[in-house]
Amino acid sequence: MYAVIESGNKQERVTEGQQIHVDLLDAEQGSDVSLTPVLLVDGDTVLATPDQLKGAAVKAKVVGWAKGPKIDGFTYKRRTNQRRRYGHRQKYTVVEITSITKG
Repeated sequence: MYAVIESGNKQERVTEGQQIHVDLLDAEQGSDVSLTPVLLVDGDTVLATPDQLKGAAVKAKVVGWAKGPKIDGFTYKRRTNQRRRYGHRQKYTVVEITSITKG
C-alpha cells in the first residue's frame, strides 16, 4: 500500500516506514503529525476522489530537521553599477511515515 501526500504545495509518494523531507513544520521532535493524502493505492484499489479519501489518513512522526543545499545568486544591471548577491538555504522537517489507513 502506498499514498501520495501533499505538504507545502508539493506532492510525494510514501509507504510505511519511509523517511521523507517536507517543508518546515511547526512541530516538536517526536510528535505525531497528520499529512493529507491526495491518492491512495492498495493493490488494485485506487482511492482518488475527495469522497473516497474522506476517512483516509497518513500519520507520521517527526524525526528531526535538515537543511538543503546553499544556493548562491547574483544579479546585476550592466553599465549602472547595480549589483546584488544573495543566498538561500531551505530548511526541512524529516518525518517517518508510521501508518497509512483507508478509513
